[in-house]
Amino acid sequence: MGLLEGKVAVITGAGTGMGRSTASLLASEGARVVLVGRRLAVLEELAAEINNDGGTAHARSADVSSKNDVDALVAWVADTLGPVDILVNNAGSASKVLNVRWISQEEWNQVLDVNLNAVYLLTQAVLPGMLARNTGTIITVSSLAAVNPNLLGGAAYGAAKAAVRNFMTYLHNTFRNEGLRAITILPGETATPILDNRARPPRAEERDAMVQPEDVARAIHLVATLPQRTVVQELVIAPTIQRDTSGDLEISRWAGAPAEDRP
Repeated sequence: MGLLEGKVAVITGAGTGMGRSTASLLASEGARVVLVGRRLAVLEELAAEINNDGGTAHARSADVSSKNDVDALVAWVADTLGPVDILVNNAGSASKVLNVRWISQEEWNQVLDVNLNAVYLLTQAVLPGMLARNTGTIITVSSLAAVNPNLLGGAAYGAAKAAVRNFMTYLHNTFRNEGLRAITILPGETATPILDNRARPPRAEERDAMVQPEDVARAIHLVATLPQRTVVQELVIAPTIQRDTSGDLEISRWAGAPAEDRP
């Protein structure tokens, strides 16, 4: 019997990267996983893999920044599988324009919607059931950009990841005595598709030395499978070797700048 046998786990951004690896690991421990994202075909492919391997997975397309979509998702899970035991807020988005001098309000809001507002909406939707049962685990993937923001991730991304870290600490301080475990994972540079949005996407050999999606998934697996009596409030996972990013920072400074402002 797996460590999560019978538990219901909802994982956002499950189609690729950290979310995909996390879904497979939690399913291998017996969790019934709900794979959430925008691209249904990718989610269905992963669900088929998990089910073929003896696990239980369901694919659901949703815009996690939409309250209507989130409420419908959580209602479907409750009706089909039962209450949510584990919520993994993994969906993330970064801006193309990284310097606050030039980022548009539309792009700023889009980054905050996915990285912060979606976490609030999903938490609000699952919280009543968790508190009623005096048990539940909410895991949010933030970033080391929350504590060391710079031009690599950009102004909006760093602000959103810092805000969601704050929100998770709020949940921990407010509801821990009602059985809620609120956990923040803070990865450093991780080789996921979000890096393709960078002003200079890292080369393959650079990505090989970064944290890999399966490494973050193992961290999520650890905090999810500990006994309910124990919570890891925060977990930092970063590359052992820190690469020189000075050139990338300079390129990022001018991404999206008007021609007349470029050096």
